[in-house]
Amino acid sequence: MNTNRMEAFSDGVIAIIITIMVLELKVPHGTDLAALVPMIPKFLGYVLSFCYVGIYWNNHHHMLQATKQVSGGILWANLNLLFWLSMFPIVTEWAGENYAASVPTALYGVVLLLAAVAYWLLQRQIIAAQGPQSLLRRAVGHDMKGKISPLLYALGIGAAFWATWLAQALYLLVALLWLIPDRRIENALVNRRG
Repeated sequence: MNTNRMEAFSDGVIAIIITIMVLELKVPHGTDLAALVPMIPKFLGYVLSFCYVGIYWNNHHHMLQATKQVSGGILWANLNLLFWLSMFPIVTEWAGENYAASVPTALYGVVLLLAAVAYWLLQRQIIAAQGPQSLLRRAVGHDMKGKISPLLYALGIGAAFWATWLAQALYLLVALLWLIPDRRIENALVNRRG
């Protein structure tokens, strides 16, 4: 089976995840700018989660461009990734409501970590199905960002019980690392065509 159905299904799930997250933002009851102040933590949490979902969507799209065929293992690994991404609205809401609390901040990090692991597992399934000389394997290379990110998430989870602001800063740092476009797969595709 080619990747079209899996990509379309994933795009739909990701669109729903973003929609659910934005629906959790409630309209303020006041009419002045001061009414927005209590919304700032939830809004910032939404922005960070929106960025994360966008990063996953973008990288997922590029990864599937380098994928020839989809196997049952790849489908299940993809569902695992979508499951952890579907947890973003819940932890975003809880952490936004309780931005100074350790447990919601730590759980946000746990979901980020498990989504990263799920993405890595999907990547490994694709490489295993296509072989060690596959385009994706060559494009991924040593994947330093992919190795550093889970470490920073784990540090953030631990830091949540000491200083929530530090955990949140670590989660933001990982997002900033990935906001810089990762051109490895695009470059590999261009080189293959050229």
